[in-house]
Amino acid sequence: MDDDALVAEQMAYYRARAGEYDRTYAQYQELRDLLEVVDELPITGDVLELACGTGQWTPRLAARARSVTAVDAAAEVLAIARTRTASSTVRFVEADVFAWQPPRRYDTVFFAFWLSHVPPARLPGFWGTVAAALAPGGRAVFVDDGPGAATYEDVLTGHATPAALRRTDDGGRYRIVKVFHDARTLTDALTALKWSVSVRTRAGFLVGVAEPPPGAGPAPTAQTA
Repeated sequence: MDDDALVAEQMAYYRARAGEYDRTYAQYQELRDLLEVVDELPITGDVLELACGTGQWTPRLAARARSVTAVDAAAEVLAIARTRTASSTVRFVEADVFAWQPPRRYDTVFFAFWLSHVPPARLPGFWGTVAAALAPGGRAVFVDDGPGAATYEDVLTGHATPAALRRTDDGGRYRIVKVFHDARTLTDALTALKWSVSVRTRAGFLVGVAEPPPGAGPAPTAQTA
């Protein structure tokens, strides 16, 4: 299975599971506790949230930001995310994060539990998109699973891209990209791309703050988002 097919199946999984997704936060106290990490992170100014999902993080970002633009490819999860905040400073955009190009720059780009779904071959391009979205002096902020999460996944073998099998309540079976980064290798990967990065662990999760290479990203267009 090539990356395009795997990513397409991953997108289908999150659409099918939209109504089940929040159950994970309800079941695991450590995930609910992790939401509080937003208050410790440099979330400032105009924020771009990539792969916002059902909006678990969006209201917390909005409480610290001037504005939030929350992007996800699945209309099903965006419909749920919209119910979580009525703030006039939050805008939701339906778009494929892998294909979408930010039409303006932001002070902060945030993504939670998304980096592990980016195929390794697409990692440089993804970070290039993030760099293009950042205003001068802006930072990328992210949280994700640590390597210990592999224990809870049905990890697939024989795939060129790290993958896992996920199931939905109706019996659906979907393959997704699942890369179990650790702090050191992720730091090394971003350093190789000329980013300045700090990655720490919190209760087994990864929490990172990264600054792009000087001069990274094209000049912003006249469009707004």
